[in-house]
Amino acid sequence: MSTYICIDLKSFYASVECVERGLDSMESNLVVADPTRGGGAICLAVSPHLKALGVRNRCRIFEIPKDIDYITAVPRMKKYIEYSANIYEIYLKYISKDDIHVYSIDEAFLDVTNYLKLYRKSPKDLALTIMNDIYDKYGIRATAGIGTNLYLCKIALDIIAKHAPDFIGILDEDSYKEQLWFYEPLSDFWQIGTGISNRLHRLNIHNMYELSIHDERELFKEFGINARLLIDHSKGIEPTTIKEIKEYKPKHKSISNSQILFKDYNKEDALKVLIEMLDIAYLELIRINKYTSCISFYVGYSKDVISPLSLSRKIDSTDSFQVLLKCLIDNYNRYVSNTYKIRRLGITLSCLCSSSVQLNLFSKNDCEEEIGHAINEVKDKYGKNYLFRGVSLEENATALKRNRLIGGHNAE
Repeated sequence: MSTYICIDLKSFYASVECVERGLDSMESNLVVADPTRGGGAICLAVSPHLKALGVRNRCRIFEIPKDIDYITAVPRMKKYIEYSANIYEIYLKYISKDDIHVYSIDEAFLDVTNYLKLYRKSPKDLALTIMNDIYDKYGIRATAGIGTNLYLCKIALDIIAKHAPDFIGILDEDSYKEQLWFYEPLSDFWQIGTGISNRLHRLNIHNMYELSIHDERELFKEFGINARLLIDHSKGIEPTTIKEIKEYKPKHKSISNSQILFKDYNKEDALKVLIEMLDIAYLELIRINKYTSCISFYVGYSKDVISPLSLSRKIDSTDSFQVLLKCLIDNYNRYVSNTYKIRRLGITLSCLCSSSVQLNLFSKNDCEEEIGHAINEVKDKYGKNYLFRGVSLEENATALKRNRLIGGHNAE
Protein backbone atom coordinates (compact mmCIF):
# COMPACT_ATOMS: atom_id res chain seq x y z
CA MET A 1 0.00 0.00 0.00
CA SER A 2 1.28 3.46 -0.92
CA THR A 3 1.73 6.31 1.54
CA TYR A 4 1.67 9.96 0.58
CA ILE A 5 2.24 13.13 2.57
CA CYS A 6 0.94 16.53 1.45
CA ILE A 7 2.70 19.42 3.20
CA ASP A 8 1.30 22.94 3.24
CA LEU A 9 3.18 25.98 4.55
CA LYS A 10 0.72 27.68 6.88
CA SER A 11 -0.41 31.13 5.64
CA PHE A 12 2.85 31.14 3.71
CA TYR A 13 3.20 34.75 2.55
CA ALA A 14 2.05 36.12 5.90
CA SER A 15 4.32 33.72 7.78
CA VAL A 16 7.35 34.81 5.74
CA GLU A 17 6.60 38.46 6.48
CA CYS A 18 6.25 37.67 10.20
CA VAL A 19 9.57 35.79 10.22
CA GLU A 20 11.27 38.71 8.44
CA ARG A 21 10.01 41.01 11.19
CA GLY A 22 10.89 38.69 14.06
CA LEU A 23 7.20 38.06 14.82
CA ASP A 24 5.31 34.88 15.64
CA SER A 25 2.61 34.35 13.00
CA MET A 26 0.48 32.51 15.54
CA GLU A 27 0.37 35.59 17.77
CA SER A 28 0.61 38.52 15.34
CA ASN A 29 -1.93 40.28 13.15
CA LEU A 30 -0.42 40.71 9.70
CA VAL A 31 -1.94 41.12 6.26
CA VAL A 32 -0.09 40.75 2.94
CA ALA A 33 -1.67 43.26 0.57
CA ASP A 34 -0.81 46.28 -1.55
CA PRO A 35 -2.68 49.27 -0.02
CA THR A 36 -1.80 51.44 -3.04
CA ARG A 37 -4.47 49.50 -4.95
CA GLY A 38 -7.14 50.88 -2.62
CA GLY A 39 -9.47 49.34 -0.07
CA GLY A 40 -10.68 46.82 -2.64
CA ALA A 41 -7.23 45.24 -2.93
CA ILE A 42 -7.20 41.50 -2.21
CA CYS A 43 -5.22 40.28 0.80
CA LEU A 44 -2.92 37.57 -0.54
CA ALA A 45 -2.59 36.11 2.94
CA VAL A 46 -3.48 36.84 6.55
CA SER A 47 -1.61 35.48 9.56
CA PRO A 48 -3.12 32.50 11.43
CA HIS A 49 -3.76 34.72 14.44
CA LEU A 50 -5.79 37.09 12.30
CA LYS A 51 -7.72 34.14 10.85
CA ALA A 52 -8.57 33.09 14.39
CA LEU A 53 -10.20 36.50 14.84
CA GLY A 54 -12.53 35.78 11.93
CA VAL A 55 -10.64 37.48 9.09
CA ARG A 56 -10.83 35.18 6.10
CA ASN A 57 -7.99 34.56 3.70
CA ARG A 58 -8.18 36.32 0.32
CA CYS A 59 -10.53 38.97 1.71
CA ARG A 60 -10.37 42.58 0.60
CA ILE A 61 -8.76 45.22 2.78
CA PHE A 62 -12.03 47.05 3.45
CA GLU A 63 -13.56 43.81 4.79
CA ILE A 64 -11.16 43.66 7.75
CA PRO A 65 -13.02 44.87 10.87
CA LYS A 66 -12.03 48.40 11.82
CA ASP A 67 -11.51 47.46 15.48
CA ILE A 68 -8.67 45.04 14.65
CA ASP A 69 -5.13 46.44 14.62
CA TYR A 70 -2.84 44.80 12.10
CA ILE A 71 0.38 45.23 10.16
CA THR A 72 0.19 45.54 6.36
CA ALA A 73 3.05 44.00 4.38
CA VAL A 74 3.38 44.80 0.69
CA PRO A 75 3.84 41.55 -1.32
CA ARG A 76 7.43 40.53 -2.08
CA MET A 77 7.15 37.63 -4.49
CA LYS A 78 10.90 37.15 -4.97
CA LYS A 79 11.27 36.72 -1.22
CA TYR A 80 8.50 34.11 -1.10
CA ILE A 81 10.02 32.20 -4.02
CA GLU A 82 13.37 32.24 -2.21
CA TYR A 83 11.81 30.77 0.94
CA SER A 84 9.90 28.18 -1.09
CA ALA A 85 13.08 27.06 -2.89
CA ASN A 86 14.94 26.77 0.42
CA ILE A 87 12.16 24.68 1.91
CA TYR A 88 12.21 22.44 -1.17
CA GLU A 89 15.85 21.75 -0.31
CA ILE A 90 14.64 20.43 3.06
CA TYR A 91 12.29 18.01 1.27
CA LEU A 92 15.29 16.81 -0.75
CA LYS A 93 17.12 15.93 2.48
CA TYR A 94 14.56 13.19 3.03
CA ILE A 95 12.94 12.39 -0.31
CA SER A 96 14.22 12.05 -3.88
CA LYS A 97 13.04 14.68 -6.35
CA ASP A 98 11.46 11.82 -8.33
CA ASP A 99 9.06 11.29 -5.43
CA ILE A 100 8.16 14.98 -4.93
CA HIS A 101 5.44 16.83 -6.81
CA VAL A 102 5.44 20.58 -6.16
CA TYR A 103 1.75 21.53 -6.30
CA SER A 104 2.18 25.25 -5.62
CA ILE A 105 4.62 27.72 -4.06
CA ASP A 106 3.51 26.61 -0.58
CA GLU A 107 2.37 23.02 -1.08
CA ALA A 108 4.00 19.73 -2.14
CA PHE A 109 3.13 16.05 -2.38
CA LEU A 110 5.67 13.47 -1.20
CA ASP A 111 5.52 9.76 -2.00
CA VAL A 112 7.10 8.30 1.14
CA THR A 113 6.17 4.66 0.46
CA ASN A 114 9.76 3.49 0.08
CA TYR A 115 11.23 5.71 2.81
CA LEU A 116 9.41 4.55 5.93
CA LYS A 117 11.55 1.44 6.40
CA LEU A 118 14.69 3.40 5.55
CA TYR A 119 14.07 5.92 8.32
CA ARG A 120 12.29 3.44 10.60
CA LYS A 121 9.54 5.95 11.10
CA SER A 122 5.77 5.93 10.86
CA PRO A 123 4.24 8.27 8.25
CA LYS A 124 3.25 10.68 11.03
CA ASP A 125 6.73 10.67 12.57
CA LEU A 126 8.33 11.37 9.19
CA ALA A 127 5.87 14.20 8.54
CA LEU A 128 6.64 15.69 11.95
CA THR A 129 10.38 15.41 11.30
CA ILE A 130 10.09 17.37 8.05
CA MET A 131 7.69 19.93 9.55
CA ASN A 132 9.97 20.52 12.54
CA ASP A 133 12.99 20.87 10.25
CA ILE A 134 11.17 23.57 8.28
CA TYR A 135 10.23 25.45 11.44
CA ASP A 136 13.66 25.14 13.07
CA LYS A 137 15.48 26.43 10.01
CA TYR A 138 13.08 29.03 8.60
CA GLY A 139 10.48 29.69 11.30
CA ILE A 140 7.61 28.65 9.00
CA ARG A 141 4.93 26.40 10.45
CA ALA A 142 3.54 23.64 8.25
CA THR A 143 0.51 21.36 8.23
CA ALA A 144 0.40 17.88 6.72
CA GLY A 145 -2.07 15.37 5.35
CA ILE A 146 -1.22 11.68 5.17
CA GLY A 147 -3.12 9.26 2.95
CA THR A 148 -2.95 6.06 0.95
CA ASN A 149 -3.30 8.02 -2.30
CA LEU A 150 -2.84 11.60 -3.52
CA TYR A 151 -6.49 12.50 -3.07
CA LEU A 152 -6.76 11.22 0.49
CA CYS A 153 -3.59 12.96 1.68
CA LYS A 154 -4.84 16.23 0.15
CA ILE A 155 -8.26 15.89 1.81
CA ALA A 156 -6.58 14.94 5.10
CA LEU A 157 -4.62 18.18 4.81
CA ASP A 158 -7.49 20.44 3.75
CA ILE A 159 -10.22 19.19 6.10
CA ILE A 160 -8.70 17.11 8.92
CA ALA A 161 -5.30 18.70 9.66
CA LYS A 162 -6.59 22.21 10.32
CA HIS A 163 -8.58 20.91 13.31
CA ALA A 164 -5.86 18.59 14.67
CA PRO A 165 -3.73 19.80 17.61
CA ASP A 166 -0.53 18.69 15.83
CA PHE A 167 -1.74 19.99 12.42
CA ILE A 168 -1.58 16.50 10.89
CA GLY A 169 -4.52 14.64 9.33
CA ILE A 170 -4.50 10.95 8.37
CA LEU A 171 -6.92 9.10 6.07
CA ASP A 172 -7.30 5.80 4.28
CA GLU A 173 -10.35 4.68 2.29
CA ASP A 174 -12.16 3.29 5.34
CA SER A 175 -11.53 6.27 7.65
CA TYR A 176 -12.43 8.62 4.79
CA LYS A 177 -15.89 7.04 4.60
CA GLU A 178 -16.26 7.05 8.37
CA GLN A 179 -15.23 10.67 8.87
CA LEU A 180 -16.08 12.52 5.69
CA TRP A 181 -18.82 10.74 3.77
CA PHE A 182 -21.47 12.97 5.32
CA TYR A 183 -19.28 16.08 5.65
CA GLU A 184 -20.60 19.32 4.14
CA PRO A 185 -20.10 21.56 2.24
CA LEU A 186 -18.93 19.71 -0.85
CA SER A 187 -16.95 22.77 -1.96
CA ASP A 188 -14.40 22.01 0.80
CA PHE A 189 -13.30 18.93 -1.12
CA TRP A 190 -10.36 19.09 -3.49
CA GLN A 191 -11.36 19.81 -7.11
CA ILE A 192 -14.97 20.61 -6.25
CA GLY A 193 -15.47 24.32 -6.65
CA THR A 194 -18.62 26.32 -6.13
CA GLY A 195 -19.81 25.72 -9.69
CA ILE A 196 -19.52 21.92 -9.51
CA SER A 197 -20.99 21.95 -6.01
CA ASN A 198 -24.06 23.84 -7.26
CA ARG A 199 -24.52 21.41 -10.13
CA LEU A 200 -24.34 18.50 -7.68
CA HIS A 201 -26.93 20.20 -5.46
CA ARG A 202 -29.28 20.38 -8.44
CA LEU A 203 -28.96 16.58 -8.61
CA ASN A 204 -29.88 16.47 -4.90
CA ILE A 205 -26.31 15.52 -3.95
CA HIS A 206 -25.03 17.31 -0.84
CA ASN A 207 -22.27 15.04 0.48
CA MET A 208 -19.83 12.39 -0.70
CA TYR A 209 -22.04 9.49 0.37
CA GLU A 210 -24.93 10.73 -1.78
CA LEU A 211 -22.45 11.17 -4.65
CA SER A 212 -21.10 7.62 -4.21
CA ILE A 213 -24.56 6.01 -4.54
CA HIS A 214 -25.96 8.31 -7.24
CA ASP A 215 -26.89 6.93 -10.67
CA GLU A 216 -23.62 7.04 -12.62
CA ARG A 217 -25.44 7.49 -15.93
CA GLU A 218 -26.92 10.75 -14.69
CA LEU A 219 -23.51 11.91 -13.45
CA PHE A 220 -21.87 11.21 -16.81
CA LYS A 221 -24.71 13.02 -18.55
CA GLU A 222 -24.10 16.09 -16.36
CA PHE A 223 -20.29 16.10 -16.12
CA GLY A 224 -19.07 14.05 -19.05
CA ILE A 225 -15.74 12.27 -18.55
CA ASN A 226 -15.11 14.30 -15.39
CA ALA A 227 -17.82 12.24 -13.68
CA ARG A 228 -15.28 9.42 -13.33
CA LEU A 229 -13.10 11.64 -11.15
CA LEU A 230 -16.04 12.65 -8.96
CA ILE A 231 -17.23 9.06 -8.54
CA ASP A 232 -13.76 7.79 -7.64
CA HIS A 233 -13.16 10.61 -5.17
CA SER A 234 -16.51 10.03 -3.49
CA LYS A 235 -15.19 6.58 -2.58
CA GLY A 236 -11.70 7.78 -1.65
CA ILE A 237 -10.15 6.32 -4.81
CA GLU A 238 -7.35 8.02 -6.77
CA PRO A 239 -5.23 5.83 -9.09
CA THR A 240 -2.87 8.57 -10.30
CA THR A 241 0.65 8.52 -8.85
CA ILE A 242 3.43 11.10 -8.69
CA LYS A 243 5.39 9.04 -11.20
CA GLU A 244 2.51 9.25 -13.68
CA ILE A 245 2.21 13.01 -13.15
CA LYS A 246 5.90 13.48 -13.94
CA GLU A 247 5.67 11.27 -17.03
CA TYR A 248 2.57 12.99 -18.42
CA LYS A 249 3.04 14.76 -21.73
CA PRO A 250 0.07 16.82 -22.98
CA LYS A 251 -1.03 16.04 -26.53
CA HIS A 252 -1.90 19.62 -27.36
CA LYS A 253 -0.18 22.71 -26.04
CA SER A 254 -1.29 26.29 -25.97
CA ILE A 255 0.12 29.66 -24.96
CA SER A 256 -2.12 31.74 -22.69
CA ASN A 257 -1.92 35.13 -21.01
CA SER A 258 -4.56 36.75 -18.82
CA GLN A 259 -4.87 39.59 -16.35
CA ILE A 260 -7.28 41.47 -14.16
CA LEU A 261 -6.96 45.17 -14.90
CA PHE A 262 -6.11 47.62 -12.13
CA LYS A 263 -9.25 49.65 -12.91
CA ASP A 264 -12.19 49.70 -15.31
CA TYR A 265 -11.08 50.23 -18.93
CA ASN A 266 -12.97 51.47 -21.95
CA LYS A 267 -12.92 49.44 -25.15
CA GLU A 268 -10.10 51.44 -26.79
CA ASP A 269 -7.70 51.25 -23.83
CA ALA A 270 -8.46 47.57 -23.21
CA LEU A 271 -7.42 46.81 -26.78
CA LYS A 272 -3.98 48.33 -26.07
CA VAL A 273 -3.53 45.88 -23.21
CA LEU A 274 -4.77 42.97 -25.31
CA ILE A 275 -2.20 43.82 -28.02
CA GLU A 276 0.53 43.82 -25.35
CA MET A 277 -0.68 40.41 -24.22
CA LEU A 278 -0.67 39.15 -27.80
CA ASP A 279 2.92 40.32 -28.13
CA ILE A 280 3.91 38.27 -25.07
CA ALA A 281 2.17 35.18 -26.46
CA TYR A 282 3.68 35.72 -29.91
CA LEU A 283 7.24 36.00 -28.58
CA GLU A 284 6.74 32.75 -26.68
CA LEU A 285 5.49 31.16 -29.92
CA ILE A 286 8.70 32.26 -31.64
CA ARG A 287 10.81 31.10 -28.69
CA ILE A 288 9.52 27.52 -28.91
CA ASN A 289 9.59 27.52 -32.74
CA LYS A 290 5.89 26.77 -33.15
CA TYR A 291 3.04 27.84 -35.40
CA THR A 292 -0.54 28.46 -34.34
CA SER A 293 -3.80 27.94 -36.20
CA CYS A 294 -6.20 29.24 -33.56
CA ILE A 295 -6.33 32.54 -31.70
CA SER A 296 -8.79 33.14 -28.85
CA PHE A 297 -9.49 36.10 -26.63
CA TYR A 298 -11.60 36.72 -23.55
CA VAL A 299 -13.18 39.94 -22.31
CA GLY A 300 -14.78 40.16 -18.87
CA TYR A 301 -16.91 43.20 -18.16
CA SER A 302 -16.75 45.18 -14.92
CA LYS A 303 -19.09 43.95 -12.17
CA ASP A 304 -20.34 41.27 -14.61
CA VAL A 305 -23.01 43.64 -15.95
CA ILE A 306 -23.22 41.38 -19.00
CA SER A 307 -21.82 37.94 -19.73
CA PRO A 308 -18.12 37.83 -20.67
CA LEU A 309 -17.12 37.42 -24.29
CA SER A 310 -15.03 34.42 -25.25
CA LEU A 311 -14.18 34.13 -28.93
CA SER A 312 -11.98 31.71 -30.92
CA ARG A 313 -10.97 31.98 -34.55
CA LYS A 314 -9.30 29.39 -36.77
CA ILE A 315 -6.61 30.77 -39.06
CA ASP A 316 -4.06 29.40 -41.50
CA SER A 317 -1.09 28.08 -39.55
CA THR A 318 1.21 31.03 -38.86
CA ASP A 319 3.92 32.50 -36.67
CA SER A 320 3.39 36.05 -37.93
CA PHE A 321 2.56 38.77 -35.41
CA GLN A 322 0.93 40.90 -38.10
CA VAL A 323 -1.44 38.09 -39.11
CA LEU A 324 -2.38 37.44 -35.49
CA LEU A 325 -2.78 41.16 -34.76
CA LYS A 326 -5.13 41.71 -37.71
CA CYS A 327 -7.31 38.77 -36.68
CA LEU A 328 -7.43 40.02 -33.09
CA ILE A 329 -8.29 43.64 -33.94
CA ASP A 330 -10.91 42.72 -36.55
CA ASN A 331 -12.80 40.42 -34.18
CA TYR A 332 -12.31 42.65 -31.14
CA ASN A 333 -13.75 45.70 -32.89
CA ARG A 334 -16.65 43.66 -34.24
CA TYR A 335 -17.77 41.81 -31.12
CA VAL A 336 -16.67 43.71 -27.99
CA SER A 337 -19.27 46.04 -26.48
CA ASN A 338 -18.76 49.81 -26.76
CA THR A 339 -21.08 50.45 -23.84
CA TYR A 340 -19.64 48.61 -20.85
CA LYS A 341 -16.34 48.95 -19.01
CA ILE A 342 -13.84 46.08 -19.10
CA ARG A 343 -11.98 44.54 -16.15
CA ARG A 344 -10.59 41.16 -17.28
CA LEU A 345 -8.71 40.13 -20.40
CA GLY A 346 -7.22 36.93 -21.74
CA ILE A 347 -5.61 35.67 -24.92
CA THR A 348 -4.66 32.17 -26.10
CA LEU A 349 -2.75 30.79 -29.08
CA SER A 350 -3.62 27.12 -29.54
CA CYS A 351 -3.47 24.24 -32.03
CA LEU A 352 0.32 24.58 -32.02
CA CYS A 353 2.46 22.63 -34.45
CA SER A 354 6.14 22.44 -35.34
CA SER A 355 5.81 23.56 -38.94
CA SER A 356 3.33 25.41 -41.10
CA VAL A 357 0.52 23.07 -42.10
CA GLN A 358 -0.03 24.88 -45.39
CA LEU A 359 3.18 26.09 -46.98
CA ASN A 360 2.92 29.44 -48.77
CA LEU A 361 6.00 31.10 -50.20
CA PHE A 362 4.27 34.48 -50.27
CA SER A 363 2.96 34.63 -46.68
CA LYS A 364 5.94 33.24 -44.76
CA ASN A 365 7.90 36.15 -43.31
CA ASP A 366 11.38 34.94 -42.34
CA CYS A 367 12.41 38.50 -41.50
CA GLU A 368 9.60 38.83 -38.94
CA GLU A 369 10.58 35.52 -37.36
CA GLU A 370 14.24 36.60 -37.13
CA ILE A 371 13.18 39.87 -35.51
CA GLY A 372 11.14 37.88 -32.98
CA HIS A 373 14.14 35.74 -32.05
CA ALA A 374 16.31 38.87 -31.77
CA ILE A 375 13.76 40.53 -29.44
CA ASN A 376 13.73 37.45 -27.22
CA GLU A 377 17.52 37.44 -27.04
CA VAL A 378 17.60 41.11 -26.00
CA LYS A 379 14.89 40.60 -23.38
CA ASP A 380 16.64 37.52 -22.00
CA LYS A 381 19.93 39.38 -21.68
CA TYR A 382 18.81 42.82 -20.49
CA GLY A 383 15.30 42.35 -19.09
CA LYS A 384 11.72 42.48 -20.36
CA ASN A 385 11.50 46.28 -20.23
CA TYR A 386 14.68 46.89 -22.24
CA LEU A 387 12.87 46.43 -25.58
CA PHE A 388 9.13 46.68 -26.14
CA ARG A 389 6.46 47.72 -28.62
CA GLY A 390 5.41 51.36 -28.80
CA VAL A 391 1.89 50.55 -27.61
CA SER A 392 3.35 49.98 -24.14
CA LEU A 393 4.18 53.70 -23.91
CA GLU A 394 0.58 54.73 -24.43
CA GLU A 395 -1.63 55.82 -21.55
CA ASN A 396 -3.23 52.94 -19.62
CA ALA A 397 -0.94 50.29 -21.12
CA THR A 398 0.14 47.79 -18.48
CA ALA A 399 3.05 45.69 -19.80
CA LEU A 400 5.93 47.81 -18.47
CA LYS A 401 4.42 47.83 -14.99
CA ARG A 402 3.47 44.15 -15.02
CA ASN A 403 6.96 43.17 -16.19
CA ARG A 404 8.18 44.37 -12.80
CA LEU A 405 5.72 42.06 -11.04
CA ILE A 406 5.71 38.32 -10.34
CA GLY A 407 2.36 36.62 -10.61
CA GLY A 408 0.74 40.04 -10.81
CA HIS A 409 2.23 41.17 -7.49
CA ASN A 410 5.23 43.18 -6.33
CA ALA A 411 8.48 41.29 -6.86
CA GLU A 412 10.53 43.15 -4.25
